[in-house]
Amino acid sequence: MHKLSATIITLNEERNIGRCIDALMPVADEIIVLDSFSTDKTEQICREKGVRFEQRAWEGYAATKNHLNSLASYPWIFSIDADEAPDEELIRAVLRAKEAGFSGVYAVNRLTNYCGKWIKHSGWYPDIKTRLFPKEGSVWEGNYVHEELSFSGNPSMQLLEGHLLHYSYYNFKEHRERADKYSVLTAQKFHAQGKRVGPLKPYLSALGRFISMYVIKLGFLDGKMGFKIAYISAQSNILKYKELIRLNREQNN
Repeated sequence: MHKLSATIITLNEERNIGRCIDALMPVADEIIVLDSFSTDKTEQICREKGVRFEQRAWEGYAATKNHLNSLASYPWIFSIDADEAPDEELIRAVLRAKEAGFSGVYAVNRLTNYCGKWIKHSGWYPDIKTRLFPKEGSVWEGNYVHEELSFSGNPSMQLLEGHLLHYSYYNFKEHRERADKYSVLTAQKFHAQGKRVGPLKPYLSALGRFISMYVIKLGFLDGKMGFKIAYISAQSNILKYKELIRLNREQNN
C-alpha cells in the first residue's frame, strides 16, 4: 500500500477549507496546506484540524503548486483545491487504488455546484482533471492561468469512479470577478505570445461563447443558472480580447 499526501493551496478560504480537509481525512496520510498569507480564519481552521500548515508568498499557480509538491512526505500526491471535496464514491475509489498500489496517474470527474445548483451541462460537465500522481517526475506548467501537469515518461491514465465536488461560486458577483481575473491573465498570456486580434474579435468571440455554452453544450438544460454561466462567460470574453488589444496598443506607443 502506498502512502498519500494531499496538497491544497489557499488564500482566504475559511468558507471552504474545513469541508475540504474533512473529506480528505479518510484517504490522506498527510494533508499539507500552502497558504499565501490569508487574512481570514483559514490558518485557524487548518491548525484546529491538525494539518500541516505552511505559508509562502504567491508566485503564480504553477510555481506555488510545484513548491507544495516538494513539501510532500510521501511518493504519491492528491492535489485538490480548497473549494473541492471528494464524494463518498471517489473516496472509495481512491482507497481501492491505494490498497492495490498506485500506478500511472489518475483523473477525476469534477462536478460543479454553481450558486446552489449542480451543473450537468454548459460545457462544465463532464470535467476531467488529473489530480492523483507520483511526486517524482510530475511538474505543474503554465505561467499565467490554467496550469497543467506534465509527467516524465508516458504513464497510463485511469479515471477514478465518483466525483470531485466543486463548490465554485456562491453568487453571480463571485463568478464575474473570477472570470474577469482569468480573462485578464489570459490576455497577458496571449500578449506575451505575440497574438493580435481585430476590433470585432471581442464581440464575435463573446457571441460564439454564448451560443456554444447555452445552445450547443445544452446550457439551457441547466435553467437560469445555465443562462447566467453562458452570459458571464461571454462578457468575460469581451474583456479578454479588449485587454489584449489594449496591451498591444500600449506596446506600440
